[in-house]
Amino acid sequence: MRQGSIPGAHGRVRPLRLLGDPVLHAPCAEVTDFGPQLAALVEDLFATMYAAHGVGLAANQVGEALRVFVYDCPDDEDERHLGHVVNPRPVETAGVVVRGPEGCLSLPGLEAGTERYDEAVVTGFTVAGEPVTVRGTGFFARCLQHECDHLEGRIYADRLMGRRHRKLMRQVARASWHR
Repeated sequence: MRQGSIPGAHGRVRPLRLLGDPVLHAPCAEVTDFGPQLAALVEDLFATMYAAHGVGLAANQVGEALRVFVYDCPDDEDERHLGHVVNPRPVETAGVVVRGPEGCLSLPGLEAGTERYDEAVVTGFTVAGEPVTVRGTGFFARCLQHECDHLEGRIYADRLMGRRHRKLMRQVARASWHR
């Protein structure tokens, strides 16, 4: 990304992959090339996330099975967190487990009460290959955990059990976007 530019301003909006697409259910590969193609992917992720009115987006949600995600997400104090992480590793989840509404751009229009820790720390790299550590609390911690799950081939529905899972799957079956 260019210094000082608006994230996504130079990217293209890509089609989102929806629940059931195999790329969403397989672990993503480590990024090994920190060149211009990675920078373009990050720009495309921001452009796509903004076009879909999301707060986070993982590369596999646009069909790229690489360990990259972007975010523009508030925490519970309404502080904005904006950035990206390449090859993220969750290094800590702490605090209390909170069940809160969670949605996903790959399950448009749906959400379910999902349990997540209210503190999270993720390490990784920038598109330039510089180490980065991202700390989140509240809603932003939920976002970090959600995006890391995507890169492992999991979606929030995989965390639901029993009645909550069955209810969400009934909603998926009725959704206009479901195959």
